[in-house]
Amino acid sequence: MRRAIGASSFLWSSPFCDGELWLAQHVKALGFEVFEVCVEDPAIVSAAAVAEASEAAGIAVSVCGAFGPERDVSHEDAVVRGQAVAYLEYCIDLASRVGSPHVAGPMYAATGVTRLLTGGERKAQRSRAVEGLRRVAEMAGERGVRLAIEPLNRFETDLINTIEQGLELCDLVGLRNVGLLLDTFHMNIEERSLPAAVRAAGDRLFHFHASENDRGAPGSGHIGWLEVFDALDDIGYEGQIVIESFTPEIKEIARAVSLWRPVAESPDALASAGLAFLRAVDTRRDVTGSGPAE
Repeated sequence: MRRAIGASSFLWSSPFCDGELWLAQHVKALGFEVFEVCVEDPAIVSAAAVAEASEAAGIAVSVCGAFGPERDVSHEDAVVRGQAVAYLEYCIDLASRVGSPHVAGPMYAATGVTRLLTGGERKAQRSRAVEGLRRVAEMAGERGVRLAIEPLNRFETDLINTIEQGLELCDLVGLRNVGLLLDTFHMNIEERSLPAAVRAAGDRLFHFHASENDRGAPGSGHIGWLEVFDALDDIGYEGQIVIESFTPEIKEIARAVSLWRPVAESPDALASAGLAFLRAVDTRRDVTGSGPAE
């Protein structure tokens, strides 16, 4: 199966803005079919500019959110929850106007919040997240946009770490346009078997991030990619596959994801090597570096 493969703006830029939409053409020239726009500051990203640039480049767009402390739908403070809802509404509007099938990301809580809560406190936090996500999911459904919720590893969130927890959250929201974004970097930490986790997600898998175990180029580490792609085939996944990594040159994002050293010679080198490898795996040509069997 040949799926559309994309690259995240995080590889080159943070915060991404309209002034860096030359990246749409650059990503296309590297051979990608999708450009994932990561929205950190809505004030500097406009739907009209993104749509114009993507159309000129002939590349599809994916919209991914960024969830800092002021954007937390699970927060105890109603003001903070309101800010998160407003931000998600912006992202949904952006997605609908630029043709992204989804808004993706860990939208249930602020990234980096890790606390030991009691069972009752955790239940209350999850209930607040469900209420906020249901509200924005209804708007997304009216716009033909899906929400792809991303479980993060235990060092980045205390709420949704596993696919099982993610599916439970989707069930609690209770709307069919709410599903999951799976990221192999996080799965490699939290799941006992990556292929089994993919199969468990089934038709609730809306989006997929391909990242090596060290955030390097797919194929350069120990992720068992052939087995992961077999699982994607088994569940009939036909959505986008986006390479997500980050550059330590951008201090804010490097600190946020604990990236203290380069994982490739350059963003272009990581993107190009990752694309060649994923395309080979996806079409089942002879590949090397596919990692150990699960």
